[in-house]
Amino acid sequence: MTEPNSAIYVEITRTRGSAPRDAGTAMCVTPHSIQGTIGGGALELRAITTARGMMREGRHKHTETIPLGPDLGQCCGGSVSLRYGPDPQQVDIGQKLVQLPSFEHPLGPLWIWGAGHVGRALVRRIAPLGAFDITWIDTGPERFPDLPPEGVTVLPAVDMPKLARHAPTSARHVIVTYSHEIDLALCSGLLAHGFSWCGLIGSETKKTRFFKRLNEIGLPATRITCPIGDKTSGKHPDQIAHSTALQLLQQAQAMDDSAADQRTFAQ
Repeated sequence: MTEPNSAIYVEITRTRGSAPRDAGTAMCVTPHSIQGTIGGGALELRAITTARGMMREGRHKHTETIPLGPDLGQCCGGSVSLRYGPDPQQVDIGQKLVQLPSFEHPLGPLWIWGAGHVGRALVRRIAPLGAFDITWIDTGPERFPDLPPEGVTVLPAVDMPKLARHAPTSARHVIVTYSHEIDLALCSGLLAHGFSWCGLIGSETKKTRFFKRLNEIGLPATRITCPIGDKTSGKHPDQIAHSTALQLLQQAQAMDDSAADQRTFAQ
């Protein structure tokens, strides 16, 4: 049992416009751990800081509405209302996830940028399939789990966009970092460098703003797939990760089928 006043539950009570999670989503914050997620990134970091401050000060309840704009380094354009309190909330991830397809041969390198909630969920989904040679990148070793899945190369990099130029041009990429600024720099660097496929987590608002900025500097923004996954599957990290993994595997299958057709035609 959690000791009195040793945990604060943070619940999304209302959203307006584009937001990373829906109303009813909650997470539990203790002085040294977090369970659940309200969407990750700067919004979640701010909520965690607020909740831990409440615990230190002996406060039990608080509400606030946070614009998801420049102050948080996000371009979602909406807002999220949060309720902080000592009572637990239950979060249902919503739906049964279909089984992912398997492949009889390796599908090449996959670089996953970000070890937050979605990045971890994505690695958990994809690594056991053995379909990709996975490189997992974030800004520091503390961002990764203590025991990453077998066969995954963990690569801490203070400057992730600088590392992008060293990726194989045959690699697929999934960008799910905690920072919109890093996301944009990665998109720019990878478009200049080359890749097989690149997916970016985000809303339609984020896509519009990113693509406008990338096109303005002469980069082919439409090569980036955004949003990733299937938005109808839900916004829980496991749901995003599962539908994104399915998207990756389907894209790889389509490329395999196309290559097979070309070989048949050539014969």
